[in-house]
Amino acid sequence: MDFEQAHQVFLEHHAAYRTGERKGRLLRGHQHAEKLLLQNVWWPLIGSFDHLHPEYEIVDWNRKSQFLDFAFLPTFGRFGLECDGFQSHVLDMDREKFSHSLNRETFLTGMGWKMIHVSYDDVLKRPEVCRMLVKLVISPYLIRSPSSLSISPTQKEVLRFAWSLGKPFRSKDVADQYRVNFRTARKWLQAMVENGLLHPLNNGKHIHYYELNQGALEHLF
Repeated sequence: MDFEQAHQVFLEHHAAYRTGERKGRLLRGHQHAEKLLLQNVWWPLIGSFDHLHPEYEIVDWNRKSQFLDFAFLPTFGRFGLECDGFQSHVLDMDREKFSHSLNRETFLTGMGWKMIHVSYDDVLKRPEVCRMLVKLVISPYLIRSPSSLSISPTQKEVLRFAWSLGKPFRSKDVADQYRVNFRTARKWLQAMVENGLLHPLNNGKHIHYYELNQGALEHLF
C-alpha cells in the first residue's frame, strides 16, 4: 500500500469512530500541512500509521478541550507531534496566546507527554532534519527486534555523547563525562572499536582520539 492509499484508509478509520466536534475537528484540522508532515516525515520514517491519532483531543488544566495535530500512542509512551507554521504560531500570536502555548506545553510535560514540534518550512524543504529529530526522540522507547549487533546501554550513551561533540574525542573526555576512571573509559571505547562503532586515530604509536564510524548512529534506533 502506498502513502496515498494508506493515508485515505487512516483518515476514514478515524472519522468512522468520531462524532460531533471531534469528527468536525478532524475534517477541518487535518489539511495540507498535516498531510505533508505524514508524507515527508512520518511515513518515510515509520512506514505505517499504527498507534497514530490525528487531531487528538486532550483536556488542559482548565478542563478545556485542546487538539494536538497528532498523538502517537504505542504501549511504551505518549508522544505529541505538531507542525507549526511561522504565521500562525509567531506572527499571529499575542501575549495571551503565547502564555497559553507555554502553559500547555508545560502541562503536557507534567502529564507525561513527550512533545515534538517541527516547522512547516522544515517539513516542506528539509524533511530529513525533521525525520532525524523525530527519530531521536522516539527511538529510545521503540520496541524493536534485536539487530545483528547487540550493544549495551552504556555504549549507546557514549554514541550519543560522541555525536554531540561533533569531533574526534579522547578516552579522557568519556571518563570526565561519565565520572569513571581512565581505564574503564578506555575499555568501553576498545569494545566499541571491536564492534565496529568507532575507529581509533593514532600518531603511529599510540591511540589519542576516536571517531564514529559511518552508520554507527543507526544502532541507537
